[in-house]
Amino acid sequence: MKKQYAVIGLGRFGSSIASTLFEAGNEVLGIDINEERVEKFKDCVTYAVVADSTEEEALKAVGIRNFDTVIVAIGNDIQASILAVLVLKELGIKQVIAKALNKRHGQVLYKVGADWVVFPERDMGERVAHHLMSPNVLDFIELAKDYSIEEVKVPMSMTGKSLKELDLRAKFNLSVIAINSRGNIHISPSPDQMIKEDDVLVVIGRNEDLKRFANLQ
Repeated sequence: MKKQYAVIGLGRFGSSIASTLFEAGNEVLGIDINEERVEKFKDCVTYAVVADSTEEEALKAVGIRNFDTVIVAIGNDIQASILAVLVLKELGIKQVIAKALNKRHGQVLYKVGADWVVFPERDMGERVAHHLMSPNVLDFIELAKDYSIEEVKVPMSMTGKSLKELDLRAKFNLSVIAINSRGNIHISPSPDQMIKEDDVLVVIGRNEDLKRFANLQ
């Protein structure tokens, strides 16, 4: 089902989100105060407009209240991003996602009403470091302080065996929630599912247990 999103700030982060959402078939409104940037990315979104996102009337004029989700991806202007979030929540936007430059900025964004704050530089840094320490880990999602979901490339020692034989729950206290077998996704795989070379396991568990499993050869 096609959804409607507005992205405020068409820098590297904002334009990447906007174009990804647009390419997935969603209706995307791109907003930036910089006319050159709007011109540059107008073909990467459904609509692209020049507007000052800190001005309530300007956001009303571009129909921002028609969008359930608005992403505030303003670059280095902390004051502008905070004011934009404040105005959006006052206009009744259901979900406001905002980019933060640092922890303090993120705290303020939450205080003025942001529903979800993302830290692109920090999160990417964590992903790179995580991959360097555990090369078998292709991606991960942190669920809480001690728990994550990871995509782990199956070590050679496990190929040709079933999930029942591997018994990851007993050996590592981990649960396999899906298997990606060369593009075919098996959700909640059966214990008899055989593990093939190049399979990727999607596992959930405590970070310390995931680390032990990911470092197997």
